[in-house]
Amino acid sequence: MDKIFVNQMSFYGYHGVYQQENELGQRFYADVILYTDVQPAGVTDDLNKTVNYADVYEQTKNVLEGSPVNLVETLCESIANNLLAHFPQVQACTVKVTKPNPPIPGEYDSVAVEIYRSREH
Repeated sequence: MDKIFVNQMSFYGYHGVYQQENELGQRFYADVILYTDVQPAGVTDDLNKTVNYADVYEQTKNVLEGSPVNLVETLCESIANNLLAHFPQVQACTVKVTKPNPPIPGEYDSVAVEIYRSREH
């Protein structure tokens, strides 16, 4: 299966379990891998035969800049469900959401959740 990567999409959202996260918001990053057949597009050079990357960005943005949720896990599930619903040619997807500055003590670069979802659960 071929893969389309859309990496390091950046959004500002109001997600988190703490009130300050819901009020102040913070940066989130998303990486998406779409599993689909790109040969028809590659052979014909026709955008209509593949996944439009701008549409992937918009579907991801709708979740990450949308209604607040508590968990990064919920964001991942929502993005995966959105992508599979909007792109019928996509057989599966991997979604990773990174939260670079969560309000937890300690030294670390970021926290992230990555999931894989397919039409064949």
